[in-house]
Amino acid sequence: MNLIEKFMPNVLANWNGDYGFISAIGQTIYMTFMSAIIAGILGLFLGILLIVTDKRGIDPHPVFYSILDKVVNVLRSIPFIVMLALLASFTRLIVHTTIGPTAALVPLVASAMPFYARQVQNALVQVDPGVIEAAQAMGESNLSIIFNVYLVEGLPELIRASVLTIISLIGLTAMAGAVGAGGLGSLAVNIGFQRFENDVTIVATIFILIFVFIIQFIGDQIVKHLSH
Repeated sequence: MNLIEKFMPNVLANWNGDYGFISAIGQTIYMTFMSAIIAGILGLFLGILLIVTDKRGIDPHPVFYSILDKVVNVLRSIPFIVMLALLASFTRLIVHTTIGPTAALVPLVASAMPFYARQVQNALVQVDPGVIEAAQAMGESNLSIIFNVYLVEGLPELIRASVLTIISLIGLTAMAGAVGAGGLGSLAVNIGFQRFENDVTIVATIFILIFVFIIQFIGDQIVKHLSH
């Protein structure tokens, strides 16, 4: 404790309270996992639509695929900081504010959803076409092929895509925090950087890295287990 008091006095001073480390860690976890769940569900749905309606898919619809593909590309191309501004009115309509971790969920989901959809498409396209053809030959419905072939055979790659998306979301929460969403990003920039309290910035960064390492480790273990 003495060493922490000596080398990181501002960390101790900012440990508790509404804008302290404990609160910031909770806000980062809240923003990351809530947006991951919502964007995961929506992104998985869009990714499946992309793989199914592709010209090589089980229910090709070239026009629908072309439109959806372009929409995903456009949404993925919008920088997150611009997405925050673009969705400000929509965010206020839904959560009645543009400040705070709950308000940040809207742009976080909007940015992560197309990213995850493309990752899902890339994961499912690696499913062996022979397995899909065999399922079709056995008279399986498209819905059955999606759940029993695509999602089962592509599960390890989907886990990898999910880990990549969650880690990307942790980075986005730090950026959102810098513009009023709270969390470790807000702590690092608004207190650590702007008040020249470098120890706060360093420790906030360490916590963000710890989150990334934990998510990556858990994801690797799940993929390793599924691959056996």
